Amino acid sequence: MAITRIGPNQSINLASNVTGTLPAANGGSGRTAVTGNVLQVVSTSAADDLVTTSTSYVDINLSLNITPSATSSKIFLSYNGNNENNGSSGNKLSLQMLRDSTQIADATGIGSLGSENGIVTTASLSVLDSPSTTSQITYKMQGKSDDGTVMVFNVNNDLGTITAYEIAG
Repeated sequence: MAITRIGPNQSINLASNVTGTLPAANGGSGRTAVTGNVLQVVSTSAADDLVTTSTSYVDINLSLNITPSATSSKIFLSYNGNNENNGSSGNKLSLQMLRDSTQIADATGIGSLGSENGIVTTASLSVLDSPSTTSQITYKMQGKSDDGTVMVFNVNNDLGTITAYEIAG
């Protein structure tokens, strides 16, 4: 192998002129794609709040698409959002997370036991999903009013977030 001197204003094309694995001490990860590594992260925040009195689940303006790189991958999903109860004492709301049209997680009876109108509740929901596909998946959040009183999802607009982490399986 010939050694070439590089001048101060010259560069090396690392994509075509360097082979091998860069050790961790020199800026590489030192890791291969093994079980448990995070392969990609997709996240979105709600652009608008949603006001509903529906006692059936409706979309709450939070969805994302992710395409797993292997059928063995798992998807860890995390939702966090502020939701407002505009009814009287004891009114509650429920949330569910869907993979395409299949429910994969839910949280029911979220709300306040207080007697005030307009109480904001922060809700979190997370799940480890095993979709067994390399096709694009849509994950989304839905919510409903448990008793038909007014509920506001994603209060203050962008305070609802859903994040998907692809984990090597």
